[in-house]
Amino acid sequence: MSRATAGASAGHAAPAIAARPAAARRAPVRLPRERREHDILAAARAVFCERGYAEAGVAEIAARAQVVEGTIYKYFESKRVLLERVLEGWYEGLLADYARHLPGIRGTRARLRYVIWRHLRTVRDDTPLARLVFLEVRAHDDYPASALYALNRRYTGLLGSVLAEGVAAGELRTDVPARVVRDMVYGGLEHLSWRHLTGRGRLDIDREADDMLRLLWDGVAAPSSDGIEAAASGVQAQLRRLERVADRLEAVARPAQ
Repeated sequence: MSRATAGASAGHAAPAIAARPAAARRAPVRLPRERREHDILAAARAVFCERGYAEAGVAEIAARAQVVEGTIYKYFESKRVLLERVLEGWYEGLLADYARHLPGIRGTRARLRYVIWRHLRTVRDDTPLARLVFLEVRAHDDYPASALYALNRRYTGLLGSVLAEGVAAGELRTDVPARVVRDMVYGGLEHLSWRHLTGRGRLDIDREADDMLRLLWDGVAAPSSDGIEAAASGVQAQLRRLERVADRLEAVARPAQ
């Protein structure tokens, strides 16, 4: 083979090696929108729980979700909106859990205990998220108009439903205002949880649930038929004693014949 022929052959061979077919290039992976959103929310939940809202960075959330920072803003307009969506998903999970378990619990007393105990368990097991709700969300002026507020109303409304069903079943007094009971229960639970949420104490959910239920039940339970009969018998015994005392007084006051 001559040099010219070899050069020509080499000249023809070089382009075939340098130019790879377009089909052979690796195409970028495009996840479905729902999957991408799920990954971002999962990453955001982890970062918010670890660092709190103020210290959480969108860049770190993006890195954990394996997207560029700009992608976050395609799905969520701000870090605040991202936090709200994380907490909305948390609330929806709690409501679904109640829907699975509460219908299978029989008796108003047992149902009330479950509502109280489950709330305390949530605070204990999901402390960072509960702290975000108490410290970062509820203090904002826009909270009453938010989706989180509506979800919280549904959540606390579960206790109202248990109370209404207890009244209908004759297990609770009919004169108990459900709104007052709801505020007392959740206000008390928040107070009991505060030391735990601020890292200054441990939350014993079984003991706290039993203590609160005992106080609550004594105030809202309808008198039992046995209790009513016992009270009636006591009143009758007191009346008989009064009658005997009256007879003696009359005998003393009666002039001698």
